[in-house]
Amino acid sequence: MNSASKPARIDYKNPRDAEPKKPMDTYTYTSLRYTAQALSRKEVSATELVDAHFARIDAINPQVNAVVTLDQDRARQTAQQIDNDRASGKTLPPLAGVPMTHKDTHEAAGMRTTWGSPIYKDHVSHTDDLIIARMREAGIIPTGKTNVPEFAAGAHTFNPVFGTTVNPYNTTKSAAGSSGGAAVVIAAGVQAAGDGSDMGGSLRFPASFNNIAGLRPSNGWLPHLAPKNPYGWIAQSGFMAREVADIALLMKLASGPHPAGPVAVPPGSSTAWDDALTAENLTGVRVGFSTDLGGRVQVDAQVRHVIDAQAEVFAGLGAHVTGACPDLDVARRLFRLERAFEFAFGFREAYELHGDLMKESLRTNIEAGLAMTPEEHFERVRLRGLMWPALAEFFDTHDVFVCTTSQVLPFDASEEFPTHINGEVMEDYLSWMESATLISATGCPAISVPAGFSEDGLPVGVQIVGRPGADAHVLRVAAAYEAATKHAWHHPPLQV
Repeated sequence: MNSASKPARIDYKNPRDAEPKKPMDTYTYTSLRYTAQALSRKEVSATELVDAHFARIDAINPQVNAVVTLDQDRARQTAQQIDNDRASGKTLPPLAGVPMTHKDTHEAAGMRTTWGSPIYKDHVSHTDDLIIARMREAGIIPTGKTNVPEFAAGAHTFNPVFGTTVNPYNTTKSAAGSSGGAAVVIAAGVQAAGDGSDMGGSLRFPASFNNIAGLRPSNGWLPHLAPKNPYGWIAQSGFMAREVADIALLMKLASGPHPAGPVAVPPGSSTAWDDALTAENLTGVRVGFSTDLGGRVQVDAQVRHVIDAQAEVFAGLGAHVTGACPDLDVARRLFRLERAFEFAFGFREAYELHGDLMKESLRTNIEAGLAMTPEEHFERVRLRGLMWPALAEFFDTHDVFVCTTSQVLPFDASEEFPTHINGEVMEDYLSWMESATLISATGCPAISVPAGFSEDGLPVGVQIVGRPGADAHVLRVAAAYEAATKHAWHHPPLQV
């Protein structure tokens, strides 16, 4: 790509080297770790950070429509209490005083949570979802909610309650979804990191479209809790950030068993989250590399141009790179069956009471799950059983698999989804997303990391996939790649 199309690079690791030094400017593009350290050293107060956080939202939100609910009074009260506690010498949790908006599908006690649906447009949560509860325990100050597709169904963030969230790199383009609002506030400097969730790419697609990192974790790090489906596995809560090491920090603080979650911490898992902080190279790492997942997906020519070039980057870091790809032949059918079941299981009651208020594509997904036959339920169990030995065979000779995150560039925000790739008509809504959905079906941890830009300056992400439970190793590989490429240091050209 030509240099004129690339967004300006900002060195946010050394913010004190530049003027002005007001918190809104100084901490706009700092890391989560740097901000937490500055708080603990009393270089900035929680109150100042919260005020700067809301000022940044005021500055960028009219352009991108990412934040849909604000809780300013409670956030400022919490910040003042943290400042008082810190001044008195009280021991505080590691992220005490860091402000953060949350995805509008995650319940946060006392805050409106709508799921982007007219059905719940005035709903106020009474409890915290696990991921929110654990961030509160780590000291995070919840400040509001970010936009999502209706019931998080879709990889483009729009809904009838709040409208469309757009891409900060080009505000005529999609921010992806379903964690689109969360990705935008990170990319646009509102906060360094945030929470999201991912069934078919809802952390990875927004990360790719917004030039940040997004990890879909292995099942069990953030357990599914009863009375919802505690044995669910296709959807996962997780984190996005501008820096991979911040995701590692959040995973370290938020993951672990829970009494109401029978499936917790994958067997054989590594908990060496701090490894992501010290990665320098990939010497000895065995990488299977296939931009198009072994020819299984159509990839836009500009995306392919960027991703193909990354094989040399991994090799240059010392990795042993081959053109190998896991056997994903059953993944397409498995994902579709499991997704239909989860939609019916999770949304059946809302559908029966208020189906007329749901978008057509959501109703269709729920109805497909409700119409599943016994044979199809047997099939989804059988296919998941077939997937395991296929993965074991691949990871017996490889440490990670690398491919494209998204098959397309950020598309026109007025469209619901891309219908063509390289002139080829997509079979249905899910066909343009299979670079992520096929990986979801494996149950493997997968992260999207910035890989570069198109000729027009649109972000492209590369996807790094590891064996189930090896999330810390995936983050280590991603951090080494990130340090070598520094694509994440190029920020959106928003006028503030």
